[in-house]
Amino acid sequence: MATPTGPAPGDEERLRIEPPQRRAAGLPGIVWSVRHIGRQVGLRRGARTLLQVNQPDGFDCPGCAWPEPADTSRLEFCENGAKAVAEEATTRRVDRAFFAAHPVADLQRQTDHWLGQQGRLVEPMWKPAGADGYQPVSWDDALDRVSQALRATTPERAVFYTSGRTSNEAAFAYQLFVRLLGTNNLPDCSNMCHESSGVALTETIGVGKGTVTLEDVHQAELLLIVGQNPGTNHPRMLTALEEAKRRGARIVAINPLPEAGLLRFKNPQRAAGLLGRGTALADLYLPIRVGADLALFQLVNHLLLARDAVDHGFLAAHCDGLEALADHLRGADVNALLAATGLDRADVDQLVDLLAGTQRIITCWAMGLTQHRGAVATIREIVNTTLLRGSIGRPGAGLCPVRGHSNVQGDRTMGIYERPSDDFLDRLRAAVGFDPPRQPGYDTVAAIEAMADGAVDVFLAMGGNFAAAAPDTAVTAAALARCRLTVQVSTKLNRSHLLTGDEALLLPCLGRTERDDTGGRDQLVSVEDSMSVVHGSRGRNEPASPHLRSEVAIVCDLAARTVGSDVVDWTALAADYDRIRDLIEQVVPGFEAVNERVRHPGGFTLPNGPRDDRTFATPTRRAQLTVNRHEPIDVPPGRLLLQTIRSHDQYNTTIYGLDDRYRGIHHGRRVLLVAPADLAALGLTDGEVVDIVSEWSDGRERRAPAFRLVGYPTPPGTCAAYFPEANVLVPLGSTADGSRTPTSKAVVVRLERP
Repeated sequence: MATPTGPAPGDEERLRIEPPQRRAAGLPGIVWSVRHIGRQVGLRRGARTLLQVNQPDGFDCPGCAWPEPADTSRLEFCENGAKAVAEEATTRRVDRAFFAAHPVADLQRQTDHWLGQQGRLVEPMWKPAGADGYQPVSWDDALDRVSQALRATTPERAVFYTSGRTSNEAAFAYQLFVRLLGTNNLPDCSNMCHESSGVALTETIGVGKGTVTLEDVHQAELLLIVGQNPGTNHPRMLTALEEAKRRGARIVAINPLPEAGLLRFKNPQRAAGLLGRGTALADLYLPIRVGADLALFQLVNHLLLARDAVDHGFLAAHCDGLEALADHLRGADVNALLAATGLDRADVDQLVDLLAGTQRIITCWAMGLTQHRGAVATIREIVNTTLLRGSIGRPGAGLCPVRGHSNVQGDRTMGIYERPSDDFLDRLRAAVGFDPPRQPGYDTVAAIEAMADGAVDVFLAMGGNFAAAAPDTAVTAAALARCRLTVQVSTKLNRSHLLTGDEALLLPCLGRTERDDTGGRDQLVSVEDSMSVVHGSRGRNEPASPHLRSEVAIVCDLAARTVGSDVVDWTALAADYDRIRDLIEQVVPGFEAVNERVRHPGGFTLPNGPRDDRTFATPTRRAQLTVNRHEPIDVPPGRLLLQTIRSHDQYNTTIYGLDDRYRGIHHGRRVLLVAPADLAALGLTDGEVVDIVSEWSDGRERRAPAFRLVGYPTPPGTCAAYFPEANVLVPLGSTADGSRTPTSKAVVVRLERP
């Protein structure tokens, strides 16, 4: 039976399973890219668009935040980048005739893949209270409805969500509007992904960002890739790893699943990649148990101290906390830590040998680390490793949280944060001339809880697919339904458009690939990548519809109608984005002369104390070694620990297709990857269909029905399923200590036959 959160399961009769691959990219990557471009855009228009991706005079890829090299190639994109561009530049349209033919109840029965494949939204749409579908509405009427709803309530009863696609200029204008309104209710997608990284890094090194450049990656002698699958999530990273290998680097992959991209990379831009065997990347692969990374790095640090393989000079000059850390690690139960990891001691010793043999070490990580109860502690322990070796603030060394969406880091830099610093608010006050609110706002989990309690009247999302990205899908859907008005600024149809408040509005915006001539001029926006490089982005394609508006124009028009223009001339900001950047320059350190520097090819790099001169903006002005305690997750007998993952045919919640060819999954997504030994122990068989039921302390049943079991090389006691299909299993109340990130990589589940 279909539910508002998705179709009835069991319609994946074409599902086919093959052995997982052991190499990534190569000629198949080109073939799949061309196929997707051809289906969505047409080869001629698609090729013209792809030649503009990540070019100094073109647009930033709307996919991941991996940086561009100083000298970009003519084809500076990957397979998933090509898919992202194709989805945005598609010729398919979702117009008023589509909505007239498809009531919301009918659309709710469709899969997320089907919804996304319908194409671009082309005009504002309104779903009145009690109506069964959307109908066209003018921009003036739509924005007046939002403004009236905001003015009819109090600021704390409104929530303003942001996705990582939003440009710096739109994000800055958005947070300025929200704070002029009088609230810090600015949850964003960071709350659900790298919030744990930001918290841990801010505590330990004084900045919530990574400390390396792309050239550092090329110069590193040892790279640890932990809890990350770059072959699917950041494919252009493989080129950087290949360059590091060419220069003699060693690479260690630490991940529960063997991922093809880290085993062997066939660079599609090299003859050897197309015709040869490609480059073997990982010198050592450690198949760690889900959630045991803290145990591993505590064991590593114990062994480094036991060998006296630490940089005493760096520690004395720049770090606090060595004595407390050493005392803690000396008392560690080495056998218990090793058992928790599920690894062989010889492999751990080999890792320690590699760490002890160089200081040009970079550790990269992603959501495999950040979405656990102990995520912040785990990342702090990785910082301990880095500090013990003195591997920060030197070429080829440092910390590298690899962000997902293309401007998620930039949005935070622009002030999209529910807990802004006093320094940021003081600068905002001085630049604009008003007293911004100081009371912390809602993060993502708190926003859902507030909506569920009936404490939110208006929910506005600047991009993204909130309902599909958030945990506890049924709870999130019910929470959104309690709002009086939900508003989505979007490019394409998605699940969030169907899980609405009493009333709902869809406001269609320009995509990254499209020309923005707001105010009668060719506008430039900017983004910040994972390595703090800020650069310009200028779309060249004809907009999908003459009725589309830029995100900046939507924000500024709504702000003018809601808070007025006495303090901020919103019309002037919308007409000339340079004026927004003038304000950014006054508020955000590192943006001096931004309007000149953002137009330089390659942009400019923001300052970073730990990287640039080994300065640390902590209370003591020194880096902090920390004591962290490994607390194993209690998994009762007969249960497994589930992690949610992406397929190769998706980016975040956008489903490009139904294949995950690197893992051998074709024509379906409702699969559960389980170790063959666990299947046998549970009395189940490969290919059997089961319901997945999560277990959490609130006693409420969360069930994901009809998943096909696939025997797969996962560590014993663990399993994996794709999100957003498995998000229904992630309890809203299960979050990381210190960051409140949902624990999507640590869900205790049982399997039941239907």
